[in-house]
Amino acid sequence: MKSPTLPVSIAGPPLALSVSSFVSSFDRFAVSPMLVLIAVDLGVPLSASVTAASGYYLAYGLTQPLWGVLSDRFGRVRLMRAALFGAALAGVVSALMPALGALVVARIVTGACFGAVIPTSLTYVGDTIHASVRQRALTDLMGAAALGTALATGLGGVLADLVNWRVAFTVPAACALVCALTLRSLPEPARAQPDRHAGAGAVRYLGMVLGHRWALLVFGLAFAEGAIMLGAMPFLATALQHAGMATAVAGLGITAYGLGLWMFSKLVKRLTGRWPTPVLMAVGGTLLCAGFAIVTVHVNMATVTVTALLLGAGWSFLHSSLQTWATSVVPEARGTTIAFFASALFVGSAVSSWAAGPLAEQGRYDLLFGLAAAAAIPLTAVAALTRRRYGALRTENPQPQPE
Repeated sequence: MKSPTLPVSIAGPPLALSVSSFVSSFDRFAVSPMLVLIAVDLGVPLSASVTAASGYYLAYGLTQPLWGVLSDRFGRVRLMRAALFGAALAGVVSALMPALGALVVARIVTGACFGAVIPTSLTYVGDTIHASVRQRALTDLMGAAALGTALATGLGGVLADLVNWRVAFTVPAACALVCALTLRSLPEPARAQPDRHAGAGAVRYLGMVLGHRWALLVFGLAFAEGAIMLGAMPFLATALQHAGMATAVAGLGITAYGLGLWMFSKLVKRLTGRWPTPVLMAVGGTLLCAGFAIVTVHVNMATVTVTALLLGAGWSFLHSSLQTWATSVVPEARGTTIAFFASALFVGSAVSSWAAGPLAEQGRYDLLFGLAAAAAIPLTAVAALTRRRYGALRTENPQPQPE
């Protein structure tokens, strides 16, 4: 098995990857301000309509190991193009579904397909950009996804309220088709030569990743981060709607998350290399805790907007650091590693959103957001301390890596 070619230091991620990440993020977050409208239109409780989101997240997460192994085996760009074609078709089908059960199935398929895009984009960056500047490039990619989030929570709510919630599913579907066609021009990065038999190659990659204790730790941190952040954040919009806000207005309030993520990602890019990674993690976790603590006290447009802004800032510090760690921990099987990382993140978010559905149905948002704020404290401590230990061990016992 030949070693991968060394990564090439380039200014940032290719534009095609950034646009694809933007579209994937738009589709993932557009449903948040629409949950109440979906429940009303289909005649189901809010806790039932939440399954359209949690099913998407679960499929997004559980399919990651498959996408990772396939990208290591067949190539990053080829996989992304196939997944985007599938997401386009499933997105159109989602807009046509007449009942909740059918809608949930369509969203599960959509989530599974879109689930290949951002993690494989991260892997592409890991393959082509040197480790010394990789977090800056990953932060740029995250900034593009942040803009997708901002537009999704704002525009998605407006489209759902003024036109129809089904329209919000067709927009990213059309964009996914365009992205799949555009990615034809993106070159495949050099990869390790696969074993002759696909099954043997898959087992080899899985063994590398699942037998690495630091990789397992990173996956556990990603699960907790997804449960706290992605599991609780969609309920900011429903909390405003329970307080009497229109769907369009509630969605605009959550737009602050995407804007905060985009703005602070620029700051993280400047601080990378100047501040130690554990410090970046500690700052991010503190911002997450503060954001959820504010909205625990009272829910209105002002507090939700401030919370969304702080969550975007916290995510830019903490998540970019965890992403960079994930791209470096097992470089020989980077695609599989990133896949398990994303799987843990979104399985955590799916479990959390499903568990929080009854609390939202009862209007217990103080307890819901309070639990998220409390859980952010141990996540921050464990992430910062273990990343510091990992860095110290790498310094004491440097291992040759294809970085």
